[in-house]
Amino acid sequence: MDLRSLDLGALELLVGVDDQGSLSAAARACGIAQPNASRSIARLERQLGVPLLKRATAGSKLTPHGTVLVHWARRTVDDATRLLDVASGLHVDHTAELTVGASMTVAEHLLPRWLGTFRSRFPEVTVHLRVQNSSTVFVSLANDACDLGFVESPTVPSKLCSTVVARDRLVLVVPPEHAWTRRRRQVTAEELAATGLLVREPGSGTRTTLDEALSEYRRAEPLLELGSSAAIRTSVAAGVGPAVLSTLAIADDARSGTVRTVDVAGLDLSRSLRAVWRPPRELTGPAADLVRIAKADIR
Repeated sequence: MDLRSLDLGALELLVGVDDQGSLSAAARACGIAQPNASRSIARLERQLGVPLLKRATAGSKLTPHGTVLVHWARRTVDDATRLLDVASGLHVDHTAELTVGASMTVAEHLLPRWLGTFRSRFPEVTVHLRVQNSSTVFVSLANDACDLGFVESPTVPSKLCSTVVARDRLVLVVPPEHAWTRRRRQVTAEELAATGLLVREPGSGTRTTLDEALSEYRRAEPLLELGSSAAIRTSVAAGVGPAVLSTLAIADDARSGTVRTVDVAGLDLSRSLRAVWRPPRELTGPAADLVRIAKADIR
């Protein structure tokens, strides 16, 4: 057999069958249509001269030959992945560029410090920042429009890799003279859900986190949808209505008394802020450097 004809994609599928339990699941994990996956494995079987899968109506399983060869296939795929990672790392030179997509809260309150540190350590790397909501960051990564993202969303698409870089908490904020600031009894989650709030647009990590936390309650219509935490903060201070925002976003206003925070009984709005990127799992180059800086910046 000619080594040059060996299909690494087919070997990855074979490993996927071992990991996922069936060819259809392996195809989904690799982002390949089922018919194409079947043809790829069939071609590999012809090349190797042995049956690799036992096909049945309940799904495809590894044959004894396949069970033996998948061990070597896994090593080959892992080595090829490492080769690509090293090659990617060699691209980092004095003309390196890094495009970062960041959700609003991270971009406004954390990234300036992270990028300042990054710039001082890696002045040769040009960084392009795109401020977007979390769902748009996911789309940008999927479309290869950015190299690295930072999001507030409680979930991350399964095809992306992620790691937690920081944590924050959402809190209920109201105008200083709001009736809730004078109550002895805590506001309940049900009361909060039944109240019209100033909210971010759909797709925002802050909006998604709040929606998931209150998903079991009947919800009132929003008072207003606004495109940034700063706009919501200003509106709360002006007496338009209450809102739920990140502690990062309201810290200065809460200290000055421009807005007041109000506890909500039994509602945990703690959340993780994540760095996200396309596979492979092991991040390299400037993106890895920026993520390390973010994770080290614990305040």
